[in-house]
Order: sequence, then structure tokens, then C-alpha cells
Amino acid sequence: MLSPIRLALRRWARRPRVAASARAPIASVAINMRPTTSPWGGGNQWLAQIVRYLSARGYAVRFDLGERVDVIVIVDPRVGGLIEFGPEEIAAYRRRRPGVHCVHRVNECDARKGTDVVDRLLAEANGTADFTVFVSEWLRDYHAGRWFDRGRPHIIVANGADPAIFHPLGADVWASGKPLRVVTHHWSDNWNKGFEVYQEVDRLIADGRLPDTELWVIGRWPKEIRWRTARTHGPTAGEDLAALLRRCHVYLTASRFDPGPMHPIEGAQCGLPLVYHEDGGGAVELGRRYGIAFRDDVRGAILEARERYGELRAKVLDDPPSGDRMCVEYGRLLQRLCAQNGASRP
Repeated sequence: MLSPIRLALRRWARRPRVAASARAPIASVAINMRPTTSPWGGGNQWLAQIVRYLSARGYAVRFDLGERVDVIVIVDPRVGGLIEFGPEEIAAYRRRRPGVHCVHRVNECDARKGTDVVDRLLAEANGTADFTVFVSEWLRDYHAGRWFDRGRPHIIVANGADPAIFHPLGADVWASGKPLRVVTHHWSDNWNKGFEVYQEVDRLIADGRLPDTELWVIGRWPKEIRWRTARTHGPTAGEDLAALLRRCHVYLTASRFDPGPMHPIEGAQCGLPLVYHEDGGGAVELGRRYGIAFRDDVRGAILEARERYGELRAKVLDDPPSGDRMCVEYGRLLQRLCAQNGASRP
């Protein structure tokens, strides 16, 4: 049972308005999504890292437009839930204070889940911003083919997970004679996450066509699936998830059209080479560095990953994705924008 103090702290953490800084702030940033301690996917992971990074470097970070700010960051244009304000409120604020900059972080698209409204909402929200950050080149090119003007100010900043949690220290290392553990994890049970491929791998193992191989599936999956050999774990996050990933050897992602997926990033940061689908969206940019691509032959890709395991693992250890690197890039951008408009202490 939680103590009264811990309960009070948890309630306070649910709806923070300002992330406190230890000294007078050098500038103020308003982010339209508030953080949560509950599982909320990659957007919340990004937010937690960015808030911690900026606060430690002297910024005041808010989650509303109730006070004067120097930069506004749009994470999601759909007001409700964790999203406290949207494009209309931002446009009104910028009319009152025309010098404030607005950064739009684009991390979504319709292709990911087969929807038909997200691209339009992003295009409308982007009109409020004067700088755009895409989480992958693939996503930038996708939206450039629909609504985004490449001539507008923008950069690519790849996602990264918290390196204090997702790291390769203490990981199991595969060696000949040991079963090769192939792992995937997803919060969503949407079929676009690649579940037909995971089913195929499960069948290949059950039929003896992938000997000395295990499939670990973590999270959720479509209720129609009946696994034959897969070792399954329910939805897991944070340190518990990282510990499971470090017990495996190769990360498998068959997700389609994923803008900047966190699942293979978390696997790679735990030291796992990737086996990835050629239509994986942002995952392809990661996989090219230390992975094996497949389209119709996932068996062949897993066998190649086994053969090249040492080489691929060395590559992922040399240049893993990094939440620290991600934060530094956002920090540089926000500092530059604040400097342009002469940000001063509130």
C-alpha cells in the first residue's frame, strides 16, 4: 500500500502545469502534451526525456499557455486526454505575441493504422508552426508527397529511448549451440504491426524450419492468434521491458509504415541487431545500420542474422539510437529559436 506522501506525489504528477527548474529560467517552453506516469507509447517517452533535459538546463517547461512563453511545441493537434491545447489556441496566442516561435513535432501518419484523418489534421496544425521536426526521413518524404513544402524550415530528429533504462549492459550474448531468441513487442494489437509475420515465424519454429530458435512476443496481439511455440509476456514497460529484451538476441519488427517506431529502438539500445520489413517506414533507416531486411522471406533474414550476429551486434554497440542524442538536437533547436527572438527571463 502506498504511503499518503507517495499517493499525493502521484496525484500531483498526473497533471503537472510547469516542470520546475532549480534556478530562474533562461527561457520558457510550452508543450501541448502533458506527461503521464501511465503507459502511453512513444510520445510520452519522448516527452519525459525532453522535459527532464530542458529543466536540467535552465528552461521552464509548461503544459499550458497561461503565462508568457518563448517557444511552443505541438506534439499532437488533437485536443483531449493528455493534449491540453491545440492549433486554435496556439494561433490566438501568436496573434497576441507575434514573436513566439512554434515547433511542430510530426510523429504520425494515416498509413500507420489505415486511418484517413491524421494527415489532414497534421497539415492544418502545421500551418500554425514556423518550424517542423520529423522523426524520420521516411515520414518527411511521406508528408512532402501530400502536403508538406520541403522549402519550409525543418529538420529530422530520430527518436531515442532513455539510455538509463534501455542499454546493453548485462545483456545475454548469443553463441553457437545456444537457441537464438528473436523478440518483438507492441502495445497495439493492430495487424499493421506485423502480426502475420510473427505468426509465420511461430509456424516455422513449430514445423522445425527454424531450428534452435525461440520467438518471444511481449505486449498485445490480435485475439485470433493462437501461438504454437512463442514465449509470451503481457504488456511490459520500462526497466521490466528492458530486462526482457536483454535476455534476447535479435529484434524482429514487421511493422508497416511506422513513422518513428520506438519498439526497434528499444531493442537496438539493448544491443539487439534488427530483422526488419522493407516497408517498415522509419524502422528502415534504423535497420540499414545494423539489420537484415526482408519482404517475403523472413526465415532467410533470421538465418542471415544468425550467421552475421557478431558483426551486426558490434555495429549496434558502436552506434545505437540514443535518447541523449535526441534531446541534444531538440535542445540546440530550441536554444537557437529562443536566441532569435531575444528570449529573456520571465
